[in-house]
Amino acid sequence: MKYNQNFKIMQITDSTLVIGVDIAKKKHFARAFDWRGIELDKTIQFKSNWTGFNSFFDWVNYVANKTEKDKIVIGIEPTGHYWFTFAQKVFEAGHMLVQVNPYHVKKAKELDDNTPSKSDRKDPKTIAMLVKDGRYQIPYMPKGLYAELRKANNLREEWLKKIWSVKNKVQRWLDIYFPEFMSAFSSWEGKCAVMTLERLSLPAEIMKLTANEILSIWREEVSRGVGIKKAQKLLEAAKESVGIREGLEMASYEMKLLMREYKEIREILDDLEAKLESLVLTIPRATNLLEIKGIGVKTVAGFFAEVGDIKRFSHPQQIIKLAGLNVRENSSGEHKGQTTISKRGRSRLRALLFRAILPMTAKNAEFNALHKYNITEKENPLKKMQSLIALCGKLIRVIFTLVTKNVKYDGEKLLGDIHRENVVIAA
Repeated sequence: MKYNQNFKIMQITDSTLVIGVDIAKKKHFARAFDWRGIELDKTIQFKSNWTGFNSFFDWVNYVANKTEKDKIVIGIEPTGHYWFTFAQKVFEAGHMLVQVNPYHVKKAKELDDNTPSKSDRKDPKTIAMLVKDGRYQIPYMPKGLYAELRKANNLREEWLKKIWSVKNKVQRWLDIYFPEFMSAFSSWEGKCAVMTLERLSLPAEIMKLTANEILSIWREEVSRGVGIKKAQKLLEAAKESVGIREGLEMASYEMKLLMREYKEIREILDDLEAKLESLVLTIPRATNLLEIKGIGVKTVAGFFAEVGDIKRFSHPQQIIKLAGLNVRENSSGEHKGQTTISKRGRSRLRALLFRAILPMTAKNAEFNALHKYNITEKENPLKKMQSLIALCGKLIRVIFTLVTKNVKYDGEKLLGDIHRENVVIAA
């Protein structure tokens, strides 16, 4: 559903009780107003626990009955993760929960007393006034499969950050103690390279062994892809190393710890990705997306984790706006400023789409043709980055169509814009 400004304002009528709640970690503050902004009762505070929530709803019902209001709208300013439990209780109570932008609260709080001061008693009123004027958003909290998918994807993102941190530490270690290591291996993450870093990380340790002895160590776990030439290459690199030669005992211990941490995190990530794949395959029509060349399970999982149930949208433009890919104009009078994207909404969704579109413009024939058309053949060609952003929006529209209409991916239809343009030019 598209919640435009008129729709939001019409939700607040003379029979609506507007509650503004300032969310904190342990205690929340609430104030009640009518549709004109007249306060209906005193400010209350309640704890963020079972007893506190029950006392809040008792107070809400008391004020609603006293003022003969039959609709309750509760507005909050999302503060970190502290609002999650409160929101759940509001939904269970059957009331409407809305969110106001923290930036709007900061700017609007001076309207009453002309001071930028902040207090737990002042903020609930500012929140309620924004809700009264229709300046709010209706939050989406995924349920069921989509809740599981979002949590799994969030966990994967967290553990990816951890493994990137370990990788950076390993690379730093190699630059200091064994800069020539990568001349023997294409990547230090290969099984053979990891074994070497675990057991023979320092050049001095490698030079104590012969090429055959190094090979025999590798053969304990790796049977293919390694030979005597690689072992000899590693020995030559160790002999010519210019790495630091002090503090080697603890340096060797540090690498063992890094390799242990890397393998543990890698195992957790593999498990999480397997869970993500199993969850994705249970989403209705998600397999339609895997028919697009360049789109994998991780991309599909990340998309649905951020978007949730796609059927709650009536148009793909709403998802484009959710990703912050909608165009923001900057003009006044005769001045025409640069047009950019808003970058509002879910930044993780925007980053996911951009990471997906980069390889697609190289591997997917249709998206590659669209990209070339955008930057070379159009009457007003786009810059490369502008074309990539436009293709992110195109990908959203394709995904929306494949899922909501349950159709198969058709590359020829995707190129329809180019074909139609060529027909016009020919005419």
